[in-house]
Amino acid sequence: MGIRDIIEGKKQWRSHVARVKALPPDYRVVYDELQRYYFKVGPVGLDDGSLLSGIVDFFEQGTADGKSARELVGEDVAAFADDLIADTPTYAEQYRASLAGGNDDA
Repeated sequence: MGIRDIIEGKKQWRSHVARVKALPPDYRVVYDELQRYYFKVGPVGLDDGSLLSGIVDFFEQGTADGKSARELVGEDVAAFADDLIADTPTYAEQYRASLAGGNDDA
């Protein structure tokens, strides 16, 4: 990864953060919870930015439609988060699998 890639990545992240800050407060709270959860769980491919950008797109559309964040995601934010990555492997799962594989060799 070259310096240009790093600079471009930072520009994209700053743009993304500005979009999040422009959301209504209830959306920002839900987005922050989703982001925190995904950074902890670590769905593979999170680093390409499409998951979080897609969530912001979805929230911006919800805002334009006059809906609250809870109307979009429901009462259980964790279930919503899990549904979004249901078919995506996570780093946690890969780690558990590597541990299980390591125990088989013993």
